[in-house]
Amino acid sequence: MPVDAVSEAALLKTLGEPLRWEIVRRLAIEDLCTCHLVGDLDAAQPLISHHLRVLRQAGLVHTERSGAFTYYVLDRTALTGLADVLGELAAQPTGSPRRRPCT
Repeated sequence: MPVDAVSEAALLKTLGEPLRWEIVRRLAIEDLCTCHLVGDLDAAQPLISHHLRVLRQAGLVHTERSGAFTYYVLDRTALTGLADVLGELAAQPTGSPRRRPCT
């Protein structure tokens, strides 16, 4: 399997967890700190921190300090690359024939 396919699958797996997906959706709207996500998502702080760590390790978010607080910022370039790949898949022609003959 090509390296790109492995990294794309890893990103999809990371985003496939519902709470992480919701965190990404919220970070697409605004930068947030852990306390915002805990309150908004009604989830325990250790659970939110775990998911943020996974998102950080996957390169989907990064942190920015603001005074005593740490804000999480969505890295849109990671999502753009994945969106491009998904767009290419969706744009493949659908006409006949689409089946390779069996031998």
